[in-house]
Amino acid sequence: MTVDSHCHASLAWYEPIETLLNEMDRNDVEQAILIQILGQTDNSYQQECRGRHGGRFASVVLVDPASSDAIDTLNRLVVEGASGVRLRPSARSGGDDPLAIWRHAGELGISVSCPGTSADYASKAFEEVVKSVPETRIVMEHLASMSTPDARHRVQADRIRAFGLARYPNAAIKFGGLGEFSRRAQPVTEPFPFVRPIPTYLDLAYERFGPQRMMWGSDFPPVAGREGYANALRLSREELSHYLPVAELDQIFDANALRYFPIKN
Repeated sequence: MTVDSHCHASLAWYEPIETLLNEMDRNDVEQAILIQILGQTDNSYQQECRGRHGGRFASVVLVDPASSDAIDTLNRLVVEGASGVRLRPSARSGGDDPLAIWRHAGELGISVSCPGTSADYASKAFEEVVKSVPETRIVMEHLASMSTPDARHRVQADRIRAFGLARYPNAAIKFGGLGEFSRRAQPVTEPFPFVRPIPTYLDLAYERFGPQRMMWGSDFPPVAGREGYANALRLSREELSHYLPVAELDQIFDANALRYFPIKN
């Protein structure tokens, strides 16, 4: 079975759930984790999709962490079926405990899907968050960067430094297609459309996080502007299959997503 750990569906931005379902069905992806788009704290459509298509989707919601009712809102959303919350590295709660929303996610037993730049992830401030909330599982998105090939040495160094957070057991990482970090060949070639050698980020992430704390997520629909959904799945799995056994591939492309963001009935 294949589970997509990172995709978006919205009526306000990107595409509705039916478009995602079509892509999943075409590529034999049985289940997926819906990640709320940044800037949207109305989670009603995503939560409704989860309920309407029972057994296929988990919902990772967005709340305003600085809001006075952030904790109550997150409690309600979890009761309504949410399996995770999306928080930026800089997210802080109001009041006496700036990490209250991070801690509360752990208390609720839900994971955090964390979007940011390589510099965000590599910062001392974010390391302090990860270290301070050991009961909260935090999944860095987009292989600890921004879904584009690194253009500067500083960005490359920050991404690799962020991989060092693997020393904290509550840190994990998602990756999408090779197009998140590899340059497109010119002219585009088939069946492999990227310039070789591709950067070694997948290898480095595997060395640090191992198969238990890595998961594939398409980044649908932005992936359509890169190599597309089918290639994001096929080519990344093929790259890893060169040196990983089937049992570990199954964790990365299936089981881990459901461990971190379980699909609720």
